[in-house]
Amino acid sequence: MAEAHQAVAFQFTVTPEGVDFQLSREALKHIYLSGINSWKKRLIRIKNGILRGVYPGSPTSWLVVVMTTLGSSYCHVDISMGLVCFIQRWLPEGCGPYRTPQTRTLLSMAIFSTGVWMTGILFFRQTLKLLLSYHGWLFEMHGQTSHFTKVWAMCVRLLSGQRPMLYSFQTSLPKLPVPSVSATIHRYLESVQHLLDDEEYYRMETLAKEFQEKTAPRLQKYLVLKSWWATNYVSDWWEEYVYLRGRTPLMVNSNYYVMDLVLVKNTDVQAARLGNIVHAMIMYRRKLDREEIKPVMALGIVPMCSYQMERMFNTTRIPGKDTDVLQHLTDSRHVAVYHKGRFFKLWLYEGSRLLKPRDLEMQFQRILDDPSPPQPGEERLAALTAGGRVEWAQVRQAFFGSGKNKAALDAIERAAFFVALDEESHRYDPEDEASLSLYGKALLHGSCYNRWFDKSFTLIAFKNGQLGLNTEHTWADAPIIGHLWEFVLGTDSFDLGYSETGHCLGKPNPVLAPPQRLQWDIPEQCQAVIESSYQVAKALADDVELYCFQFLPFGKGLIKKCRTSPDAFVQIALQLAYFRDRGKFCLTYEASMTRMFREGRTETVRSCTCESTAFVQAMVQGRHLKADLQDLFRKAAEKHQNACRLAMTGAGIDRHLFCLYVVSKFLGVSSPFLAEVLSEPWRLSTSQTAQFQIRMFDPNKYPNHLGAGGGFGPVANDGYGVSYMIAGENTIFFHVSSKFSSSETNAQRFGNHIRQALLDIADLFQVPKADS
Repeated sequence: MAEAHQAVAFQFTVTPEGVDFQLSREALKHIYLSGINSWKKRLIRIKNGILRGVYPGSPTSWLVVVMTTLGSSYCHVDISMGLVCFIQRWLPEGCGPYRTPQTRTLLSMAIFSTGVWMTGILFFRQTLKLLLSYHGWLFEMHGQTSHFTKVWAMCVRLLSGQRPMLYSFQTSLPKLPVPSVSATIHRYLESVQHLLDDEEYYRMETLAKEFQEKTAPRLQKYLVLKSWWATNYVSDWWEEYVYLRGRTPLMVNSNYYVMDLVLVKNTDVQAARLGNIVHAMIMYRRKLDREEIKPVMALGIVPMCSYQMERMFNTTRIPGKDTDVLQHLTDSRHVAVYHKGRFFKLWLYEGSRLLKPRDLEMQFQRILDDPSPPQPGEERLAALTAGGRVEWAQVRQAFFGSGKNKAALDAIERAAFFVALDEESHRYDPEDEASLSLYGKALLHGSCYNRWFDKSFTLIAFKNGQLGLNTEHTWADAPIIGHLWEFVLGTDSFDLGYSETGHCLGKPNPVLAPPQRLQWDIPEQCQAVIESSYQVAKALADDVELYCFQFLPFGKGLIKKCRTSPDAFVQIALQLAYFRDRGKFCLTYEASMTRMFREGRTETVRSCTCESTAFVQAMVQGRHLKADLQDLFRKAAEKHQNACRLAMTGAGIDRHLFCLYVVSKFLGVSSPFLAEVLSEPWRLSTSQTAQFQIRMFDPNKYPNHLGAGGGFGPVANDGYGVSYMIAGENTIFFHVSSKFSSSETNAQRFGNHIRQALLDIADLFQVPKADS
């Protein structure tokens, strides 16, 4: 094949006269340019490492300190208090560059100045870490900021520097604190008291007391020791035991999806949309490598941890029999593409130059136009990533360890990310509510074999140009991929653009080598395992009921008139909806971030509280005055907001108990209390999708440039998964999932209850609503 020859730098033939070498000047040129590009990246990383290492200092500030020292010496003022002379005495004499007294004096001043500069950096960094350990601002009422917090905010701004890079604040972020056992157990018992009858609560209280007095002190000591030694006492264990050691399929159970802009359309040309989007993604990766992305800041002053972004690209989850591993490469120059049962390798660069959107469009169109059929076993090969992890690990070791299968698999696993070109079309039509649910189902699992679920993310392009993502969960949480997605969609819409015919701007380079078709040799025994994995995945996908809808009567703007947070409003509505749906309450999981701490990920907010159940019961009874219901609602909202604050500041319940459980397993200690807590099902699992992390455009000027968020599968077989995005001032998107196999759940029924609950709570405050 032509593209195979393009990739060979030289060929040789053994003849009777010797070995005849044939060099390819074009290939050698590409190798040379690739090497230059790699060295440029190394130099950029070295430079960024230095700048990051001395932040909030800078080379300019070092020069200022040196010039100040020299100037004071010129004025015969010794600001070093004799230290310069002391350093000068220790310098070797009489040889090399130290021969003259003037040189020795200058060098001594430079050493002194550097020491002062480094000391200042360490002082400012530790002071900033101390300041960032203060979280009192979170617990203050909106509009009632204390004088102490105002002074604190000014100090943080002063010490944060002028132009921080992405990872500048990492060493200044405080460590996640370990809560006391007594506080965690008290909060746990409070969170379940209203869910248990008196006998069950007494039994749980007895187990908790026994654990606190006998087992917990020993476990806590080990956990505190780990918190001193490790960067974060939770994150590595959370990644390993919650994600990598899971043996069930990633599809539906772990991976989640993200939707495109749903109210605007940029182009119907599938290849053109991909050309712009892939180009924008690699632009983002370049900014990521160069640390040119600004850190996410709460209130514009408190930096969030950025470490999860490190593994966004060039990352694959590799299956193992007992545990998986994450493979992350520093660079990748291609993407893997799937279309009509065939796999391709598409180069992103020509030499050291990133392909322009029009060139990428041409390359994707070449794949779409390729008439070649799938090879035996190739079409459903990706089903291996959708089935059980043990089966995938075994077949990978047996059939993909050498030869063309290994080379082809490497091309996928070492790609920057995976691209799926679908033959069907999906788009949200406000006149057809089911269209959003069908779109979500296609993103969540597709055909079970047209997504590579092990990749950090799969970019999915439908035939009509609509896009979406399917994201592996181990490497990062949803706000991280959301940050990328906001940049990409904003760049696509407002920077790159399209021609009048819907194609990428510019002219393509027709001499580019076409994408390389991956070659496989899959024996029948392997094909049988592929089919088995496909059947497992298909059964799982067919069992998922997904109901996605846009709630139009009101959004964030009118909720604020109720004087509560939009998230608390929605969470309380979910409690009311669940009680109406099931006639009872349940443990409710809401994901909250802990990224104000170094390497922080998430904590659980147990949003089914005593206060929220009291409000729901009063609403259902229908005998209470509106003023009483408003009072109950405000108490429930305040309780929820306080629980969110505690979770964000490291005083949650579940991550602490999880880590104590891990320590107990290491020590071989049995704890009935921990075993029961960790086995409790989350029948209502919820998450809010972050938005507007990057100000790529003015949402007031472009109100229809809204994504619909994303969703995930239900955590419990008889439960619901609910993801929602409070999309601007006037609308909310919901993604509700359940399983058909459960006779107790129905996603659409629950979605309708959510609608009604939102309207009923709004009526309490007489919030005016738009037409539904």
